[in-house]
Amino acid sequence: MTEKHILLIGDDHSGAWHPLKPVQQELEKILEGEFRLTVTQNYDDLSTLDTNEFALCISYADIWTRALTPEQIAGLLKFVAGGGGLLAIHNGISLAGSYELLQVIGAKFVTHPPFQLLDFYRTMKEHPLLQGVEDFTVEEEPYQFEFDPFTPRTVFLEYEHAGKRWPSAWEQNYGLGKVVYLHPGHRAASFRSEAIKRLILNSARWVSGRS
Repeated sequence: MTEKHILLIGDDHSGAWHPLKPVQQELEKILEGEFRLTVTQNYDDLSTLDTNEFALCISYADIWTRALTPEQIAGLLKFVAGGGGLLAIHNGISLAGSYELLQVIGAKFVTHPPFQLLDFYRTMKEHPLLQGVEDFTVEEEPYQFEFDPFTPRTVFLEYEHAGKRWPSAWEQNYGLGKVVYLHPGHRAASFRSEAIKRLILNSARWVSGRS
């Protein structure tokens, strides 16, 4: 099987809430054999994303306090609309600071209560993204989101907090491309959960057209 090529983007500077390197190491193990990673902290690489080179982009971006340039936004928009995949994990939703990428990802981060043990529940039994995944419990930040009201999506995972269920993962289309957001992923230990490893592999396959 030919390995598909992924661009993984994130941040390792001293002020990053979610350092990229430990997560990169876990992702390499999860995706080994089916995908190969090119890793970057240079957001200008989004400007030249090409579906002839990359099957998908994984965002572990930690850019809460700065904006992407119009060229960077346009590059990612063109890539996904043209058939490239996008998988945003946890803080990777920080790309949605622009209204254009909010539409691509489908929501923006609003807030989160303290890091704690959370129970996660599938919203359906039959979906390729949930293949091999059962309900699970991990320590995580309870991210809360504001959804783009005009974007149709399928929420396939929720977590329970304060007596109610909250969306945790969803998939949607943007142009010819597929997009998945996975909320779990605050620290490297999250990526060692068997359920989360499976969700990541399923998602990479889904957005790259492999599943």
